Amino acid sequence: MAELKHDKTLTASAIVEVPFHDVDAMNVCWHGNYLKYFEAGRAALLRAFDYDYGEMRASGYVWPIVEAHLKYVRPARYGQRIDVRAELLEYENRLKIGYQLVDCASGDRLTKGYTIQVAVDAATEELQFVSPPVVFEKLERVWSQR
Repeated sequence: MAELKHDKTLTASAIVEVPFHDVDAMNVCWHGNYLKYFEAGRAALLRAFDYDYGEMRASGYVWPIVEAHLKYVRPARYGQRIDVRAELLEYENRLKIGYQLVDCASGDRLTKGYTIQVAVDAATEELQFVSPPVVFEKLERVWSQR
C-alpha cells in the first residue's frame, strides 16, 4: 500500500509474519533477518513508483546497497505480524530509504533504520554520482497523479 504526502514524499508498507526459521532458540528473531524485512518494505516502495528491480535492470542501472543502519528497539518473535514501513528520504544522488518495523497488534516500534543504494551503469559498471533521469521521471509521474 503506497501513500503520497503533500510534500512529495513517498511511503509504502508491507506486512510480514516472522517465520519459524527466522528465530533462534530463545524464540527471538535473529538480528540479520531484519534486513530481509527491510527488503519487503523497499520492494513495496519501489513498486509504488514503478521502479522495482525489473524496471531498474531494464533502465540500464543496478542499485547495490552500499550502507545499512539498524536500531533494534524490541525483539520480533515467531508468528508476530510486522508492518514494514518504508519512506523515500533521498533520491537526487542516491536512494536513501528509511524503515520502521511496527508490531501490527500493539503498534509498538520494533526496529528502525535506513539503507542507501547508488546507481551503477550496468554496462560500464561506473558509479553514477547523480540519480539517472528515469528516477526523476517516474517520481514526477507519481507525484503529478495526486
